[in-house]
Amino acid sequence: MGRKKSKPVFENVEVTGAGAKGKSIAKAPDGKVIFLTGAVPGDIVDIQAYKKRKAYYEGKVLAIKSYSDKRTEPKCKHFGVCGGCKWQAMGYEHQLNFKEQEVLNNLQRIGKVDIEEIVPISGSNEQYFYRNKMEFSFSDSRWLSLDEIQSEKEIEDRNALGFHIPGMWDKILDLDECHLQAEPSNTIRLAVREFAVKNNLPFFNTRNQEGLLRTLMLRTSSNGQFMILVQFFRNDKAEIELLMEFLKTEFPEVTSLQYVVNSKGNDTIYDQEVICYHGQDYIEEEMEGLRFKINAKSFYQTNASQAYELYKITRNFAGLTGEELVYDLYTGTGTIAQFVAKNAKKVIGVESVPEAIADAKVNALNNNIDNVEFYVGDMKKVFTSGFVNEHGVPDIVITDPPRDGMHKDVVAQLLAIQAKRIVYVSCNSATQARDLALLDETYKVIKSQAVDMFPQTHHVENVVLLELR
Repeated sequence: MGRKKSKPVFENVEVTGAGAKGKSIAKAPDGKVIFLTGAVPGDIVDIQAYKKRKAYYEGKVLAIKSYSDKRTEPKCKHFGVCGGCKWQAMGYEHQLNFKEQEVLNNLQRIGKVDIEEIVPISGSNEQYFYRNKMEFSFSDSRWLSLDEIQSEKEIEDRNALGFHIPGMWDKILDLDECHLQAEPSNTIRLAVREFAVKNNLPFFNTRNQEGLLRTLMLRTSSNGQFMILVQFFRNDKAEIELLMEFLKTEFPEVTSLQYVVNSKGNDTIYDQEVICYHGQDYIEEEMEGLRFKINAKSFYQTNASQAYELYKITRNFAGLTGEELVYDLYTGTGTIAQFVAKNAKKVIGVESVPEAIADAKVNALNNNIDNVEFYVGDMKKVFTSGFVNEHGVPDIVITDPPRDGMHKDVVAQLLAIQAKRIVYVSCNSATQARDLALLDETYKVIKSQAVDMFPQTHHVENVVLLELR
């Protein structure tokens, strides 16, 4: 048997930057890049490399020799174990700077595009408690800390209600606190956990696929409404009713109290029946007088105040005068389409998820908007020359695709129809850059502005305005 290669240790290395997926970056003595967890740019650290690739290492911090001036004290006691807020140890102004740099690097390195105007990043007013939707998982075999494992004591309570440990599908961190969603989120989660333990309601075991309690979803809106949805593994009516009655009594202000019985292998509820136990089966979000119904399965941006900023930037970039035909590709529940409708002659939204389009139509009706139309189907199959011939060549296209960016057939169609302007909203500037490179022969990039929707994380949105050359 061959000897295992020893894993190199690099001492006194300066952390120079922040990279993709929340990693920080340093350089090894041999010139290779090291992708790191647990460090902040400006730290001087000792690094244990645990993976060696042709062009880079992956490593972890063994010791911090000197601390960066970009550091700040993390607010949450679970920081470092929970994978939710990887950048909590970095000051917010530095987070914004690295996010903006990542976007511009991608656009200029991958897309190789010239940008006429870079508008400074739009930071979030709320850096904590900004999320309006959280999903927590139940487990009967919670993640144990090193101290707990090494102690001689027998651990009585192995139940957890919280988040998955990064990279471990069956290990859940039991949360005492979470700084992502405002009250009553923490109070509800802790009350549910305590009640379930006291009443011996079985927490789920993922490996064995047994137990009762699977997940807890909490949704809030900026006008004070909130939704509780409990996902059960089996249809035990007495136990379900026990917990649901407790929630109804304990939180009488709840707008929507719902549950799902899901006995399949995964937690997704999109193919499941949602049962409304008490109240109504939706909550409402409001923006500039527009009201949007959000049900258990609806997609809505999880940072409502920053979503408003994102939509305002999109509308501003579009430069509408009231005379334009606008196509809104990947329209989702039609929020952007309805948001820009009052400034356009007509808006046509296209989306692949039938439930999202059903929501969009209901919301438009409720908002008395009569100059929007919504169509459902796979984008590359719907957005064709026939579709454009039927509905008219758009003056402006707004596109907000998923992380993978636009399908090459969609890009080809955009090149064929040559709308005067395209506003490209993206949650992944790398795939946005790839698409911009394909559009570059016909369109020039006029403006680009990053928008921070998710403080304390590496995620960032970006809006680009393109005009015909």
